[in-house]
Amino acid sequence: MTTTRTDQDAAISLRGLTKTFGSKAAVRDLDLVVPQGSLYGFIGPNGAGKTTTIRMIMSILFPDAGELAVLGHKSALEAKDRIGYLPEERGVYKKMKVGAFLRLMAVLKDADGPGMKERVQRWLERVGLGDVAHKKCEELSKGMQQKIQFIAAVIHEPDLLILDEPFSGLDPVNMRLLKDLILEQHQRGATVLFSTHVMYQAEQLCDHIIMIHDGLKVLDDPLSAIRANYDPRAVLFEPQDPAVDVAGTLGALPQVEGVIASDGHYRVQLAEDSDAATAVQAIAARLAPSRVELYRPTLEDVFIQIVTEANALADQETKDLREALT
Repeated sequence: MTTTRTDQDAAISLRGLTKTFGSKAAVRDLDLVVPQGSLYGFIGPNGAGKTTTIRMIMSILFPDAGELAVLGHKSALEAKDRIGYLPEERGVYKKMKVGAFLRLMAVLKDADGPGMKERVQRWLERVGLGDVAHKKCEELSKGMQQKIQFIAAVIHEPDLLILDEPFSGLDPVNMRLLKDLILEQHQRGATVLFSTHVMYQAEQLCDHIIMIHDGLKVLDDPLSAIRANYDPRAVLFEPQDPAVDVAGTLGALPQVEGVIASDGHYRVQLAEDSDAATAVQAIAARLAPSRVELYRPTLEDVFIQIVTEANALADQETKDLREALT
């Protein structure tokens, strides 16, 4: 399930990283290698350990055990001018004017110089805020402030960009804008690692996924490999005639194991030994479709399957232990 890589030319390398808070293990024995120039999604539900991991990468928190390297250094502090970071906690210097705040962020990253004022203005225009340079940050809405903070993370053109829940609180239009900006940074050559609990966002952006649950890494693979490994062998079907008995008609096909209705369409589960392409042809020949296509598992599907299997295994181990003690 897990892809093996080396630390050579890694932007981020974690080995056995562990962090506890009292009796709670937030991150447990985490290994991770993020190659330079890659775009990685770090996904999992709220409380899974994503933010704790990012804070250790950024040297905001320090691990109880394990080793890490960031851009070839033992601490992100040694490479801070090459890193852009958007934390989960949103915040700007509220009393500062927007243009002055962004130029200060450039100074702190040792990137100020001739043309920075113009670069700041171009960025503001790029995010639809071309007229706010002379406004105080506190005069902006939360969504606007979030875009300002993103600019602050990229104004110095970092080699490594780390974004913690970057889409949180944004409307769909600004989500699309931010997605495009992240892709631009990646195309520029930056390594990008971003965390999210909204898994479809990672599907839209990333070619590699790290999934974490209850402090443990449960998946670390290219998106294409995840979809191949967790192929549910199913077809999505919508009939032209909504009055037909889809379940009864398609359920009689030898290639079909079962039919489940859901929100106006049907998920047709294929028999284990059936050929998917042949099954699609047989389904379309039996009932006229308005839509018929192979079902592609979502990251949410994969996550639910992994967690369900892990919980079932843990329950069985607990049951076995109790039986052994009685």
